[in-house]
Amino acid sequence: MTDTAANRVSPDRPSRGALQAELIAEAATKRGRSSDLRPLLRLIPYIQRRPIDVAAAAIFLILAAAATLALPVAARALVDRGFATATPEAVNQWFLLLVGVALSMAIFAASRFYFVTKLGERVVADLRADVYDRLIGLSPSYFARVRTGEALSRLTVDATLIDSLVGSSASIAIRNLVMLAGGLSMMVVTSFKLTLMVLLIIPLVLVPLFTIGRRVRNLSTSAQDRIAEAAAEASESLDAIETVQAFGRVDYVRGRFRQAIEISFTAARRRIAARSVMTALAISIVFSGISFVLWEGTRSVLEGNMTPGALTQFVILSLLAGSGVGALAEVWGDIQKAAGATQRLSEILDEVPDIAAPLQPKCFPTESLGWVRFKDVTFAYPSDSDRNALIGVSFEVRPGQTVAIVGPSGAGKSTLFRLLLRYYDPSSGVITLDSVDARDLGPDSWRDRFAYVSQNPDLFTGTAMDNILFGNPYATPKMAQEAARRAEAEPFILSRLGGYDQAIGDRGRALSGGERQRLAIARALVRDAPILLLDEATSALDAENERLVQKAFDEAMTNRTTLVIAHRLATVQRADWIIVLDKGQVVEQGTHYDLVAKGGLYAHLAKLQFEPQMFA
Repeated sequence: MTDTAANRVSPDRPSRGALQAELIAEAATKRGRSSDLRPLLRLIPYIQRRPIDVAAAAIFLILAAAATLALPVAARALVDRGFATATPEAVNQWFLLLVGVALSMAIFAASRFYFVTKLGERVVADLRADVYDRLIGLSPSYFARVRTGEALSRLTVDATLIDSLVGSSASIAIRNLVMLAGGLSMMVVTSFKLTLMVLLIIPLVLVPLFTIGRRVRNLSTSAQDRIAEAAAEASESLDAIETVQAFGRVDYVRGRFRQAIEISFTAARRRIAARSVMTALAISIVFSGISFVLWEGTRSVLEGNMTPGALTQFVILSLLAGSGVGALAEVWGDIQKAAGATQRLSEILDEVPDIAAPLQPKCFPTESLGWVRFKDVTFAYPSDSDRNALIGVSFEVRPGQTVAIVGPSGAGKSTLFRLLLRYYDPSSGVITLDSVDARDLGPDSWRDRFAYVSQNPDLFTGTAMDNILFGNPYATPKMAQEAARRAEAEPFILSRLGGYDQAIGDRGRALSGGERQRLAIARALVRDAPILLLDEATSALDAENERLVQKAFDEAMTNRTTLVIAHRLATVQRADWIIVLDKGQVVEQGTHYDLVAKGGLYAHLAKLQFEPQMFA
C-alpha cells in the first residue's frame, strides 16, 4: 500500500482519453503570445545544423520574390509593346514572356516551399527530441510540480507553433518584406503621385484589420475554449463508458455533450460574424482605394503622362504591396505565438534534474553482492518539506536476504523504495549499495542493480514479448520465454493471448490483474538484477491468481537480495527479517515470531489479520 506522503506527490496517471482532453484544453487556453522575441534565439543552433537547407531556402525565396516582382514588368511590356504593334506575332511573343515569368515564379515558389517546410520539420523534430530527452530524465519531483498534460502539451502543441514559424511564417515574412521593399521602389519609379495615394490608403486598411482583428482573435480563443470543453466532456464520458452504461446515464451524457457543442457553436458564430464584418470593411476600403487610384491613373493615361502598360504595372505592384502588408500583420501574430512557445520549451530544456551523475562517478565492485544499507536517513518530499516522510531510518539488508517492510498506511514504506530507486535523494543520511554511496554514482548506474515490480505495474501497448524485453534490452527472446515460465506467465500468454507476439491491448488493459502482475514479474526476472524490489499486490487478487503470483514471487526471490512491501502478513512469515515502520520511523525489527512475542505494532497488525473473529 502506498504511503500517504508518496500519494500526495506522485503524479496522477490519467487515462489516454483524459490525457487527450487535457492536451486539447491546454492548447486552447495556454497558447499565449510574447512581445519578447528573444526566446526565438534558442532556435538558431537548430537552424544552423542544416546549412544546405537554409541556403537553398534563401536562394529560392529571393528568386520567387524576384519572379513575382517581374510579373507586373512583363504585363507592362505586353500592354505597351504587344498591344501597341497590333500584330499577332508581337502579342504572342509578349504573352509567352508573361507565361515564362509565371512558370518561373511557380517553380521558384514550389522549391522555396519544399526547402523551407523541410527545414521547419527538421528543426521541430530535433527540438522535440531534445525536449523529450530532457523530460524523460527529470525526477518525479518535476512532475509533482508540472502536470503531465502540460508537459506533453508543450512537447506537441508548442512545437507545432514553432514548426509553423520556421517552416512557413518566417519565410512568408521575409518574402513579403522583400516584395514590399521591391514593390514600393518600383511603384515610386513608375508613378510617385500614385504611390503617395496608395500609402495613404494602407493605414485605412490596417485600422479595421488591427481593431476588429483583435476582437476576432479573442473570439477565436473563446471558441477554442468551448471546443476544448466539449472535447473534454466527450473524452471523460468515453473513458468511463462502462460506468456510464452501468448506471444508465447514456442519455444524460448525450445531453451534456450536445449542450457543450451548442455553446461552442454559439462562440464560433460570434467569431464568424466579427470576421465577416472585418472582411467586408477591408474589401470595401481596398477596392474603393484601388478604384480611386485607377481613376487617377486613367486620367494620367488620357493626359499622356502615363502609358497604359505603366498603369497596369502600377496596379499589380500596389496589389502585391498591399497583400504583403496584410500578410506581415498576420505573420506578426504567429511570430509572437512562436516566441511564447519557444519560451515554454526552453523552460524544459533548462530544467536541471534533481538526481544527476556526479562529475567523477565511482564504480561498483566487480562482483555484485546486493548489500543494502540505510544509515540515519531522513527525507521530506519537496512538495511537503515541512513534514518528514522518513526520520532517522537505519537498517541493513545482507546479500541474499529477503526483508519485508510492513507498517500502516502512510508509514513510509513506498518512500523507502523511491529512495532506493533514486527518484529522490535523502535530505540527510546515507544509502549505500555494496558500500558505494548512492550520491557517488549516476542514477542509471545505480538503477542497473535493481529490478522492480510495482503494486500496479505499468505495461506498454505492444506484445507480451515487447513488455518482457523492456526489462532488459540485451535479453534474447529465449531468455524472455524462460522468464515468463518462471513467472507463471507462459500459460496465459500461449493459451489466452495466442503467443508471445500477440498484442496485449492498450497498456495491457486486455489482461487481468494477476496476468499483469505475472508479466511484470517476468520483466523483472529477465533483468537479472542482484536486488529485487517487490511492492506486493496480491491483496486485490482472487485465490487462484494470488497462488500463482505468490509462486512467481518465490521464484523471483531465489538467489537475490529482496525487499518486499508486504500487505498480507502471510507473505511476511517467509521473510528472513522484518522491518516495521510507523510515521516514518523504524519502530521494530526482527523475525515474525520474535516480533509477535514482543507484543508491539507488528503483533497488533498480525492479530488484525490472523484473528479477525476477535473483533466481530
